[in-house]
Amino acid sequence: MPLIRFDMIKGRSPEEIKDILQIAHEVMVAAFDVPPRDRYQIVHQHEPYEMVVEDTGLDIPRTDKVIVISIVSRVRTIRQLKKFYQDLADKLETAGLVGKNDLMINVSFNDDQGWSFGQGKAQFLEGSL
Repeated sequence: MPLIRFDMIKGRSPEEIKDILQIAHEVMVAAFDVPPRDRYQIVHQHEPYEMVVEDTGLDIPRTDKVIVISIVSRVRTIRQLKKFYQDLADKLETAGLVGKNDLMINVSFNDDQGWSFGQGKAQFLEGSL
């Protein structure tokens, strides 16, 4: 049920984008222990001048392949988060899709009252999920 948003600079092929989403999904399922059909991913592509992703003083060089991944999720453990960050960076780099310097991830937490999956219902609160 995590909602994942991918912000990237325009220019990637549809195949690259599909591969990035698939890898992110597989890593999320493994790290967060969620069902495989909990897949909510949105890609936003931007002009180069619309994304400024600096390094917070960490001296991390970025390229035009930078991706910012923003996740809204139920609370996860520190162990789950570290596994997700590391495994995603490793797998995307190994696949030649995103270098580790070009991957930025942000996770925001919410709880059951923050979700409606459709039909105007709060499925977690109503006991459907």
